Amino acid sequence: MENQLGVLNALDAAKTQWYHFTAIVIAGMGFFTDAYDLFSISLITKLLGRIYYFDAHSAKPGTLPPRIAAAVNGVAFCGTLAGQLFFGWLGDKLGRKRVYGLTLMLMVICSIASGLSFGKSPHGVMATLCFFRFWLGFGIGGDYPLSATIMSEYANKKTRGAFIAAVFAMQGFGILTGGIVALIVSAAFDHAYKAHPYNVDREHSTAPQADYIWRIILMFGALPALLTYYWRMKMPETARYTALVARNAKQAAADMSKVLQVDLNAEQEKVDKIGREQFGLFSKEFAKRHGLNLLGTTSTWFLLDIAFYSSNLFQKDIFSAIGWLPKAETMSATKEVYRVAKAQTLIALCGTVPGYWFTVAFIEHLGRFTIQLMGFFFMSVFMFALAIPYQHWKTHNSGFLIMYSLTFFFANFGPNATTFIVPAEIFPARLRSTCHGISAAAGKAGAIVGSFGFLYAAQSTHLDKVDKGYPTGIGVKNALMVLGAVNCLGMLFTLLVPETMGRSLEDITGENEEDNGHQQSFSVEKVPV
Repeated sequence: MENQLGVLNALDAAKTQWYHFTAIVIAGMGFFTDAYDLFSISLITKLLGRIYYFDAHSAKPGTLPPRIAAAVNGVAFCGTLAGQLFFGWLGDKLGRKRVYGLTLMLMVICSIASGLSFGKSPHGVMATLCFFRFWLGFGIGGDYPLSATIMSEYANKKTRGAFIAAVFAMQGFGILTGGIVALIVSAAFDHAYKAHPYNVDREHSTAPQADYIWRIILMFGALPALLTYYWRMKMPETARYTALVARNAKQAAADMSKVLQVDLNAEQEKVDKIGREQFGLFSKEFAKRHGLNLLGTTSTWFLLDIAFYSSNLFQKDIFSAIGWLPKAETMSATKEVYRVAKAQTLIALCGTVPGYWFTVAFIEHLGRFTIQLMGFFFMSVFMFALAIPYQHWKTHNSGFLIMYSLTFFFANFGPNATTFIVPAEIFPARLRSTCHGISAAAGKAGAIVGSFGFLYAAQSTHLDKVDKGYPTGIGVKNALMVLGAVNCLGMLFTLLVPETMGRSLEDITGENEEDNGHQQSFSVEKVPV
């Protein structure tokens, strides 16, 4: 491109080097914390029920009432959705780097604070936990658009998809670490403070010290984020923001000369020429050029997260059904935390983590479009395969578990990764972070629908079989059928998402041509690397 700035050309053509890997780790730590937090709360809810909602007359251990459970699980989603919209917008207004440290500090403070509580009453503890988990979610939400945008603007065009996927894949390590920390902490407490199973001694099945377990697990989430704070502050602003949005060619060249360790010229006259036509997010021009793409990224992320987060909900039921988890009343509180953590860590190792890294390995060969379409296709196939012969799977547990793991595998080697990558590539620099935030927020809205809608929908159609405090639902079989249909819709909306493999960001968005009054049109064909 004759209009392309030298500094951006240098980034696009740069060989993979050390700064790429440090950027992946620095950007990925937010996702590590995000996954650690969302994952660990599912391990802790059973313990909270036993500690704060103990009923000596009940044959089963205490559980969180439905509304409290929904609040504890869901309040972080609400915070994340708000954070994605707010920090996405702020990242385009103030710059990626200036906002980046703020989101991390918010995550660190709220991770620590969510392990503390004011008062000892159940209401006091739950209110404190929900308050800090909302603001923790708010910080995590900011990390989505900022991390994706920073990585896409730093990367070279040949490996950009793999690098953004690697940032997202840090979630896998967060999930694993969540499981391992819970295993270590619960095993240590179980060893130090012996407790009887609930059906042997109800009063003493939960050791008083068990109250520290959930606090330690939650607070540990602050550590990895805190360790990367210094490096986040040292990262220079991305050249694409400095040159194309702040319009400071000299600063962009100076920053990238240090990063790439080459001499680059400041080309202020080129910067002044490029992209003088500044249309806004709500303009007709934006709707004409990028409207369909924004519809594609928001709808696919929304549909994916309905399926992805509601599948997570079935985990504990599935584990109990296939005999991985003994009945709650046959275990002490610490033993239950240990067993749930063990089962979830195994699922993460087998299905979740490999899927992420398959995307990293193949995205620059197959392309985003193909991986997303394939992922949605196989997710719907496995959902229907689980749903239609549902009664058969009740007696064939191992088959059910394999199919269930494959659903997660193709979510991660599929739309869970690509819906994160594409919005960071297809929008102009001055709106990139905002549009990624909007797409991610649509995803979190899907997560809220998936988590709460299906919590109620998956309840049995028979009143005597529903969980305590819930109305009757449509049953797990029908819920799985609905999820299969949601994935089919995801395939349909994927057709609105363009292929971006092997192209420079300015070539994709048409920013090089904006001053000539014509826009390069998108094409959905695959581009050879």
